[in-house]
Amino acid sequence: MLYEELLKQPEPEARRLALKMELFVSGSLNAFAHKTNVDVRNRIVDYNIMDLGAQLKTMGLLVITDAMLNRVTDNWRRGKRTHIFLDEFHVVFENEHSGQFFNSAWRRFRKRNAYPTGITQNVEYLLDSVLASTMLSNSEFIVMHNQAASDRDKLAQLLNISSEQMSYITNAKEGEGLIRIGSALVPFINKFPKDTELYKLMTTKPNEKSVG
Repeated sequence: MLYEELLKQPEPEARRLALKMELFVSGSLNAFAHKTNVDVRNRIVDYNIMDLGAQLKTMGLLVITDAMLNRVTDNWRRGKRTHIFLDEFHVVFENEHSGQFFNSAWRRFRKRNAYPTGITQNVEYLLDSVLASTMLSNSEFIVMHNQAASDRDKLAQLLNISSEQMSYITNAKEGEGLIRIGSALVPFINKFPKDTELYKLMTTKPNEKSVG
């Protein structure tokens, strides 16, 4: 592995780099230094970083993003399309390194027949990041639900949306909002019947899991 090869090199720079890696290779933060027991060739793969501590979160984000990029590239070479869904997307930009890496990967996803979708309730975190704001302004498809006043002002400025159009995401009810497709803006109301099996599968409200 890279760590062992660095230790073999005579240059002091190689040894210093190896010592910095040691904590993640054989130390207490070596969670990603082992072979996975998950078949990452599955058609659907889910990565969860919720239980990662602060020290491992950056490393985890970089490892996962690299894995996604490798899968996208492999599918692209095979002529396959890849869909990527990233919930709590703002977490990526809480760290400078993962934000920069993902900003670069986001462009490569699009060039390799992949369709990344970022999902977040904390729009403020994204709008406070220059990288994330640039990615958001360059996105061709954006779905906006009810937004806080401060977020609405920032979104209006970033996406050039008038105050009249922003009224569709002011005190908006569930299933209502505004869609931006290219330069077009489309208000929508999407009421889904709650007494269906599909709704029970889709709802994220714990108290509705027993509906029907």
